[in-house]
Amino acid sequence: METTGFQFANNTPLSLSPNFILPEENRPILSEVFSSASIPTIDLNNHDIDDLVSKISQACEKFGFFQIINHGVPKELCQRVLAVVTEFFQLPPEERAQFLTTDHSKRVKVFNYYQKVEGQGKVLMWGETFTHPWHPTEDFTHFLPKSPPQYRAIFTEYAREIGALMDKLLSLMSQGLGLEKDCLKRKIGERPAIYTQANYYPPCPDPELTMGLQAHNDISALVVLLQMEGVSGLQVVIDGKWVAVEPVPDAFVVNIADQIEVLSNGRYKSVLHRAVSNKRLARLSLPMFYAPNNDTVIGPIEDLIDEVHPPMYRNYSYKEYMDEFYRQEGARRRVKEAFQLQH
Repeated sequence: METTGFQFANNTPLSLSPNFILPEENRPILSEVFSSASIPTIDLNNHDIDDLVSKISQACEKFGFFQIINHGVPKELCQRVLAVVTEFFQLPPEERAQFLTTDHSKRVKVFNYYQKVEGQGKVLMWGETFTHPWHPTEDFTHFLPKSPPQYRAIFTEYAREIGALMDKLLSLMSQGLGLEKDCLKRKIGERPAIYTQANYYPPCPDPELTMGLQAHNDISALVVLLQMEGVSGLQVVIDGKWVAVEPVPDAFVVNIADQIEVLSNGRYKSVLHRAVSNKRLARLSLPMFYAPNNDTVIGPIEDLIDEVHPPMYRNYSYKEYMDEFYRQEGARRRVKEAFQLQH
């Protein structure tokens, strides 16, 4: 990917200054990352629906992550959306700077993740993030940048396809829990909070010293991620070890996020993952998030609770969950744990 002259929108120099260097205990030990064992790849064009439901529920229970192929989203559309989002990050930094803010209430913004380190303050992650809402059917173009000029049209088309794909995935996941097809979608609620968070990671002189995105669990309900082919960076925890998720051609990465773990009473797993940088190549990842709105009450689905499986989490409003998320900002967040019930 062309990265000539990339600069962060906040004008932080693109060099491995102390601003970016993590203390030794927080650095990724890339030599200890496994690449042989990885997450399952599932063919969505499987006409044996029982087999498909079984494969997806097993992946959700064991890994919390899987890749999908033959998903129905046109390859050329995926290529166009990656290209136009890359173009956005290649705009002059002063153009992207109009979206810079640390205000949590802003729905459209450019920002840089950071980690709070004792005695060192904020250590920046080696990447820049652009977030904005999307919607599969309603007009959301007023949230989108006017430049690049084709961004609005391409993202609108992409959102329509991802909305349909998420509906299909939520239906299969519901069936995997023995529930009605529309159960998870109903429980996540009407007027869901749906947004994207494009992450751009420029080449890094020494990926062992910094991180693209620190280890975290996703707080939403469901995530569908498009990642560039040919550049590895996403890593997930499997059996206590970091494992690289190599991009599969024409695939999406799907991951369970915290709200579905809670709704499923812990059967489906929201697992720890991170992004590391690359020495030679820039990397773009485009996750699309599906979450409840602030007023929705989330808790284990009653049909999944019995004497053998007592509730693992208490009920809460999503706003309460988000408040806890922001309270833990800059730390290794453990939001789910704040809502766990002790037995």
